[in-house]
Amino acid sequence: MRSFRLRDPYVNYRHRRPIHALRICAAVAITYLIITLLPIPHGSWALVSTAMVMGNLPHIGGVLDKAKQRLLGTVTGVGWGVLITLVPDPPPGLLLGWLLLGIALATYITFGKRHAYGGLMFTISLLLVAGDGHQDLTLALWRGFDVLLGTCVGLTVTLLLLPQKATDVLRFLMADNLETMARLYQAHTGAAAGVDPSAREALKTTSGLLVKQRGLIDAIHSEGRLRRRDLDSLISLQRRMLSTIELLLESHWNTRSGHERIDAMTGLRETQHSLARVLGSLAYQVRTGQPIQVDGITFDLQRYGDQAQGGRTEDGRLLFSPSGYLWLNRELARLTQTLAEELGKLRRLPSQRLRRRAARHPQIIDKTKGRP
Repeated sequence: MRSFRLRDPYVNYRHRRPIHALRICAAVAITYLIITLLPIPHGSWALVSTAMVMGNLPHIGGVLDKAKQRLLGTVTGVGWGVLITLVPDPPPGLLLGWLLLGIALATYITFGKRHAYGGLMFTISLLLVAGDGHQDLTLALWRGFDVLLGTCVGLTVTLLLLPQKATDVLRFLMADNLETMARLYQAHTGAAAGVDPSAREALKTTSGLLVKQRGLIDAIHSEGRLRRRDLDSLISLQRRMLSTIELLLESHWNTRSGHERIDAMTGLRETQHSLARVLGSLAYQVRTGQPIQVDGITFDLQRYGDQAQGGRTEDGRLLFSPSGYLWLNRELARLTQTLAEELGKLRRLPSQRLRRRAARHPQIIDKTKGRP
């Protein structure tokens, strides 16, 4: 039963740093045993490939994407180099021209694109095969085989040893963001003016998690779960929600009259608390792989329109700040509703695997349900 939990996505995510270190060490050890027992010429290239393809990528999608690029770049680079080895007594300048032509094509095709790593591997493989001017077909083929061996070992270990999916990482990062936004919004409704240091740190952390989500897009696409277009939309909505909450936290009142008018609005705080609970509910559903189901999220400006408009300060000036404050709340509710709808459309986002494992982690469920 204990070994079964080794494939638990919650455990793997929580301990992803030591697990990834273990994974890389295991892959390098396996590659070392293979090249030692067989033995394989130039086996050090297999070791380098194993470490390079895994690198700092702890999830399956990242290694899959990098492995495909490395294999494609290596095979085409070796093939391009082998072609020159087949030319008997090449005339002066032919080798250099052939090398430069291949490098130029690879750089031009992959420039500014996500396949830049594949282009780099093409160049490296080509230079290893024929860059020193010695056209040795046997050496070229062994080097290509070593790269293939190391890449396959790294990919296999990533898939089998305590695997972690980039899609799961996205779920957990998104849930963390939604929980933080729920907490900040809930705290805002009962706070005085200004932003306390802990709130500023939470905003900074949440913004950093958005950057991490953006970095997972290619890996998630490689896993075949979600489309890039959907991921872009989810990240954009979170960023806009966070910006709206930050504006609410930064709300200041030039006069006491505006603040008192907001406090006097019947039902406003209850509506805000309800919205905070919706954010917490979304976080719980995303984290535990539940189907996205939330009640209708509404923030009726008309309900408070008469109270927000026409207010004046003690010296007779009109109050505009209550209307702007209400609009920010309505905008947050609208963005939350849109995010819930977008999540609900993703048929491959819910996960029975996460739902089953969540029951084993009451601290995760209590933490999420305990949020507003």
